[in-house]
Amino acid sequence: MQDKITEEKLKKYFSITKEALEMAKDKFDPERQSQAEDFFDMASRYYSDAQHFYKKGDFINAFAAVNYAHGWLDSGARIGLFKVKDNRLFTVD
Repeated sequence: MQDKITEEKLKKYFSITKEALEMAKDKFDPERQSQAEDFFDMASRYYSDAQHFYKKGDFINAFAAVNYAHGWLDSGARIGLFKVKDNRLFTVD
C-alpha cells in the first residue's frame, strides 16, 4: 500500500493539470463565458496554491490543491463550460 505523496507523483499531477489548464484556457463556451472564466479562475488559483505549497515542501497540501484545480477544470468540461474533447485530461467522453 502506498501511503506517501512522493515528489514524482506530485510532479505527474502538476504536469497533467498544467496541460489541462493550457487546453481549457481558449475553449470557453461563448454563451457562458462568465461562468467558464469563473471556473477557470478557481482552477488557476488552486494550481497556484499547489505550486506555493510544493515550493515550501508541503506535499500534502500541494497534492490537495492540485487535485482541487483539476476538479474545477474537469467539472467545467463535464458541464460544457470548456469545449474540450480530450478524455485523457477530462471526463468528457
